[in-house]
Amino acid sequence: MEDAYADYDEIDETAEVPPALGIVAEDGRGSLPFALIHGEALVAAATWSLGESGVTPVDFTTSWEGMVAAEEPVVLHDSLCPMTPPAFIAHCVSTALAREAVVVGVRPVTDTVKKLGNEDGAPILGETVDRSALVSVASPIVLPPAVVAALEDWPAGDFAEITGSLARRFPVVSVEAPPVGRRVASEDDVRLLEALSRG
Repeated sequence: MEDAYADYDEIDETAEVPPALGIVAEDGRGSLPFALIHGEALVAAATWSLGESGVTPVDFTTSWEGMVAAEEPVVLHDSLCPMTPPAFIAHCVSTALAREAVVVGVRPVTDTVKKLGNEDGAPILGETVDRSALVSVASPIVLPPAVVAALEDWPAGDFAEITGSLARRFPVVSVEAPPVGRRVASEDDVRLLEALSRG
């Protein structure tokens, strides 16, 4: 996976976004997509960001054949990344077209990560992993038209798994998402993101 890190402050929010189609993924995520952030369900906030980015929202009832026939980039946006800025989504679409590669929004790993070892059948903590080479997959995943045409159906499931599957077949470029573009995994994460994105 290549890096195409851009300082979010340098993203041109007035740049015209090429036509693209997109969907907000909520399946397999339990009830968390319907938790409230700033008075709106996470899935509603994510859908608003997708639409505001200039991407035309569709749903999974749209046939994949129809998506291929449109010959436009396809944006997969995660409902668990509800505060991803529209300008960042638009930047990812433009990057996917310019690089002719799948683009994935990522966040740096900031937690300390340890290897797990084994001594006499008992697990032990091993050495600390260098975090500089680690990222966590956030949102969006942008598929350029050539990738859309090569796939047989909607990519579905966990975004990290989707990214891994795509990386085995296509060039993948990671772009660092801003802090408010982080993924939430619990109600506590939602409250933290709400505080981070207030104002």
